[in-house]
Amino acid sequence: MRWFAIIFAVVVTAPSHAAGPSDLELLALSQDTAIVRIAGKRHVLRVGQGTVDGVKLVSADTERAVVEVNGVVETLEYGVVLAPITEGDGGSGPNRVTLWVGPGGMFQADGAINGYSVRFLVDTGASTVAISSVTARRLGIDLSRGTPGIAQTASGITEMMSVTLDSVSIGSLTVRNVPAGVIYGPYPDIPLLGTSFLGNFDMERQGNRLELIERY
Repeated sequence: MRWFAIIFAVVVTAPSHAAGPSDLELLALSQDTAIVRIAGKRHVLRVGQGTVDGVKLVSADTERAVVEVNGVVETLEYGVVLAPITEGDGGSGPNRVTLWVGPGGMFQADGAINGYSVRFLVDTGASTVAISSVTARRLGIDLSRGTPGIAQTASGITEMMSVTLDSVSIGSLTVRNVPAGVIYGPYPDIPLLGTSFLGNFDMERQGNRLELIERY
């Protein structure tokens, strides 16, 4: 079900605290084995094996791989790339998260709302972060402190509550006091990441690649 006018991209986490390869991409999975591409080079890893780039396979099944990148544990899924991973020199530039458009244009991003882990759909066409009242309850959001309103969705006009989230994060990027809309009912079943978060960053797009860049 489509909510608002949605343009999707896949989020790529960009931890600034780990030294490692310039990019890390998952190519294939099987039980206890993963094929990854690191800085353009293909590697076949079994659980417990590592590379000279500092990447070690912790676990793998047919859905995802868990890797350790120089002591930092990350989860890889198809279409998700870790890039860039800085060289641990204290940081010579702004934090950034790279997004890649994938098949069908619908992609998910692992992040957090108020410190609770969530999975987002990245929506550059939505003015705010949008979540369902079901998700809001799970995250402990107090709707009694919100402002009643209405939202235009694909199913028509519905009631909503405007709230302010303490924090929203994706990868190394965090924004505090983020405006959000809570739509009554179970939809959207995955939170939408709108411009109340995205608008805090410079965005550079080249083809299927979009970067969110922290502003100084």
